[in-house]
Formats: sequence, structure tokens, C-alpha cells
Amino acid sequence: MLAYKQRLGSRVSLLDSYRMRLRRKRRLLRCVRKRRELEAVSDKTNAIQPGDILLMSVVRNEKIRLPYFLEYYRKLGVDRFLFVDNNSDDGTREFLSSQPDVSVWQSNGSYKRATYGTDWSNYLLRKYADGHWVLTVDPDEFFIYPFCDTRPIRALTDWLDGCAVRSFGTMLIDMYPQGPVDAEPYREGQDPFEIARWFDAGNYVISKNPEYGNLWIQGGPRARVFFRQAPEKAPALNKIPLVKWDRRYVYVSSTHSLLPRGLNQVYDDWGGEKTSGALLHAKLINTLGDKAHEEMERRQHYRGSGEYRAYAEGLNDRPVFWCDRSEAYINWRQLEILGLMSKGNWA
Repeated sequence: MLAYKQRLGSRVSLLDSYRMRLRRKRRLLRCVRKRRELEAVSDKTNAIQPGDILLMSVVRNEKIRLPYFLEYYRKLGVDRFLFVDNNSDDGTREFLSSQPDVSVWQSNGSYKRATYGTDWSNYLLRKYADGHWVLTVDPDEFFIYPFCDTRPIRALTDWLDGCAVRSFGTMLIDMYPQGPVDAEPYREGQDPFEIARWFDAGNYVISKNPEYGNLWIQGGPRARVFFRQAPEKAPALNKIPLVKWDRRYVYVSSTHSLLPRGLNQVYDDWGGEKTSGALLHAKLINTLGDKAHEEMERRQHYRGSGEYRAYAEGLNDRPVFWCDRSEAYINWRQLEILGLMSKGNWA
């Protein structure tokens, strides 16, 4: 009986592995088909050198954020930027095209039908990022890692290479102001954390996704303010933004999960702590209201833009995210002490 169960388990495992390989191949074929929706606006990819660290982002109407975003990641050590502009009308495309280290593609296609932009980024990563460390982030996400205040990102990627680690996990940490989000307007080029410097030190739920093996994290200020009646619908906070890319890899759901599944193993099953980072999330500022109404009308996001509908309805009451358990952000060491990231065995 035991031998039979072992054989059955082995067959199930082989079948599951085959199913995931087939799913990955379909994703790769899908992104290659979706390349027809991309039109090069400013292609500077010939300047990409071996060993360059790249950044990939899909944007729409984010010109107000981009000057500080680029400044932040240049200082961190990113060498080249790849952007897809999804039909912006606020000058985003023109601004990005004028930058010497930025390549831009335009797509007028459906963000939803491109698997929420993932098909576009998967294609560009397949074509230009093979063999490179690449950060895939949204324009309101700011990468934090151990020793980021004293070491460039290349120090991290060199160490990951030495450990034969291919992917690096983070937790998305929603930052917010002390008062209502519309109390202080955000200025173009401004550090958003001058306004939104608070975060939740706790109030998070973690589980394991049995299908892809990635962690699933929910909670934080958006869960307790916008989704308090249905916390299971709160946005996922687990992300794997930094990957040593291979043209056979694909993101499956934003940067929450990848294939092959081994890339999602960014945590220690045995109770230890793998080195991890964080993404400081600057969504909860005064630009959120206009963005929420725009995305409600477009209906291009997950679940019919239900997340943005919750934002638009919730913002009518001018909520305050700050509470007596809020923490003011200081540095990465503070996040490690709180258990939100870890330096692991990187010294």
C-alpha cells in the first residue's frame, strides 16, 4: 500500500510539473503574440551592456511621479530602463522619450487583455533582459533591501549571483500621511515619502499559495480602511520584483508569481530567514482619487477594477489611515526589526 501511494504521488507530481511547463509555454507564446501591440517610441536598447541592471515598468499617465522615480533608481544603481506606455495623454511618453537611459514602447491595446500588462513586459524581458538582473516595478513602488543606505544594488545582485540565487522577494508596504490623503498635494519630482511617511508595523496575514508555491500576504492600511468588510479581497502584498532573467521565465500574475515555480521560493520552509527586501508603496497620496475614478471608467484592472471602485467610494469619506499603532519610516533596519524584511546571512 505504501509503495502504491508513493507511485501515485510521483505520478501526480509529474503530471503537475507537466501542467506547469505547458502553462509557461502558453504564456511565452502569448507574450510573443502580444508584441504586435508594442510600438517602439524611443529604442535605446543597443546601449545595454552585458551585466547592466535593468528596470521594467508599465505605466499610464504617471508623469507627475516619474522624475523622482528615475532619480531614485538611478541612485540605487539601475543602468537602463524599459517602459511600456499604455496610451498616456499627460506627457508621460514624451518625458520618458527624452531620457538618455530610457527605452519606451507605446501600446494602445487593452491592458486587461494583455494580462494587466504582464504580456507586454514578459515579451520585452524575454527579448532584452536575458542574463540580466532586472527589477520589475510600478511607478509608485520603491525598492528597499538590506544595506541599501550604504551599498548599491549591484552589491546585492553580486551576492545573489555568488549564492546561485535567481530571485529576490519583497513585501509591499503601503505608506500613508498622518491626515487625509488629499490634505497635502504631491508635487512633480517630490519624494512622496515626505508626505506619506507612516506604515502599519503589523496587521498582516500570510499563507502559501499551493498552486505556485509563492507566499500570499494581505493586510495593512488598505485592508483595514477600504476592505474591512471583505479582507479576503484586499490587494496582495507579496512581490518578487528582482530576478536574474532567463528568456524562458514568465511572470504569471503581476510580480506576485513566476514560472518556473522554483523562482517563487524566496522564503525558508525550515523556519529560517532568507534575505528579503521591501517595496515602499506610495499609492496613498492625493493622486489616488483621480486615478481611482479613471480606472473605474476604463475597467481595465482585475475584477472589473473592483479595487479602484473601493478606493473611489472609500475616499468620499476622506479617511485617515494613521492610527496609534502606525510607525514613521526610518530605514531598512527598522523594517528588519519589525520582521517585514531580513538581511538573512548577508553581512
